[in-house]
Amino acid sequence: MIRVIDKEVLSSDKIHQLKGKVYLPEGDPKGLLHVVHGMTEYIGRYDGFMRKMAENGYITFGYDHLGHGQTASEKELGYFADNDGWKLLVDDVFLFGNDVKNEMGNDLPFVLMGHSMGSFIVRLTAAKYNHYDKLIVMGTGGPNPAAGAGIAMAGMLKKLKGAHGYSKLIYTMAFGSYNKGWEQENDPYAWLSVDKANRDRYRKDPLCTFLFTVSAMQDLVKLNKFSNDTGWFEKIDKKKPILLVAGGEDPVGEHGKGVNKVCEMLKEKGADVTVKLYDGYRHEILQDFCKDSVIEDICAFVG
Repeated sequence: MIRVIDKEVLSSDKIHQLKGKVYLPEGDPKGLLHVVHGMTEYIGRYDGFMRKMAENGYITFGYDHLGHGQTASEKELGYFADNDGWKLLVDDVFLFGNDVKNEMGNDLPFVLMGHSMGSFIVRLTAAKYNHYDKLIVMGTGGPNPAAGAGIAMAGMLKKLKGAHGYSKLIYTMAFGSYNKGWEQENDPYAWLSVDKANRDRYRKDPLCTFLFTVSAMQDLVKLNKFSNDTGWFEKIDKKKPILLVAGGEDPVGEHGKGVNKVCEMLKEKGADVTVKLYDGYRHEILQDFCKDSVIEDICAFVG
């Protein structure tokens, strides 16, 4: 029987308690798996996956980011900090993971995994702290030539509207093309998954449908930019295995092109990297019809 316990760790902002869950396997654990969720969602959406990984012998855990889920109050949803919120997100991953590691398995192999926004966060955390043994990067994207302009525009909007303000313009610029090719489905969330039931659950969930503030949007673009800078590819540990997984039709990864670009840039630097794209699937591969195959591939990677 898998046991699930609540866990809280003080955020690097020294204000919020990061609210998380730890899934404990039966018997002696094989290792630790830290799951880092994406934008406008929460760790509870990974319950099925985390249970499966615990059944596979891994102490599996994660928490709700600042501005998300149980970590945030309703009025804080979509907001990290007035400035440098992206740095807090990176440091929080290390703090939470290190706390669990110290408490439950200092000598166990440690696997770090992030999806979507979480993929950019874990890429930066891995480079800064190098505290992992294997890295799983899910639903990520490659270099965006418009990132610099996006950061500048978000900065101007932040001055105009304040850090807690909102902008439809910056949302359109960032995500306006994501549904391209699926307009006939008449669903703004078509890009998330093939499975319409998953989209319906998402649209009905108030912890998934809130908006990011302009300051958080700036943080999001910075996460993308800094995790794709040449310096990141040089700094990442070349000896530790990296698995890139994504839907073959995921717009975040430019329908595979961006993910393959990240793979190529890692290989050019001598990294131990493998890429797996799931043909016909979109962004949320752990919430779609391909999830069993994805979990099987992840289990094979972590051992």
